[in-house]
Amino acid sequence: MSILQTVTPENATGEVAAIYARIQEAWGQVPTAIQIFSSNPFLLKQQWEYYGSIMQHPTLSIPLTTSIRMLVSQAGNCGYCIDMNAGMLINMAGWTPDQVAATRLDYKKSPLSDKERTLLGLVLKATSNSNNLTAEDMQATRNAGWSDSEILDAVNHGARMVASDILINGFKVERDF
Repeated sequence: MSILQTVTPENATGEVAAIYARIQEAWGQVPTAIQIFSSNPFLLKQQWEYYGSIMQHPTLSIPLTTSIRMLVSQAGNCGYCIDMNAGMLINMAGWTPDQVAATRLDYKKSPLSDKERTLLGLVLKATSNSNNLTAEDMQATRNAGWSDSEILDAVNHGARMVASDILINGFKVERDF
């Protein structure tokens, strides 16, 4: 149980219950990491809508966005998120545990494409120390085939993961998997 008071799926009513029903339908459960947003239905709705948009992004693949979350969370020491996303890479993307482990050690060894590894590297640089991001980094990412819109979406995804790690770690969210 989190140290933040949350609404469990069985106790949800109103807008929270309606959002939980959509999450349950899509994922089969309402993860405790999402339940922390139940204290504010506006944030819960916003978070759920964001997840839907990133999971259906037209050019950022599920393995790429999942790798972003896993590696950003690794830097943020969020065990819940590391393990959740590692599991997603195995169960949804078909990666082997060895491929996940290699990616965690060095993102350049991931089974992502060269193009995706370039964008992942930029996101990791931006989220570890945004002051170190350079015009040359941006141009190299553009040269790899990414538009500024896609770069923004990926870096935003990494930045949102930093925020999620803070919430999950800070509120002591328990693993439910």
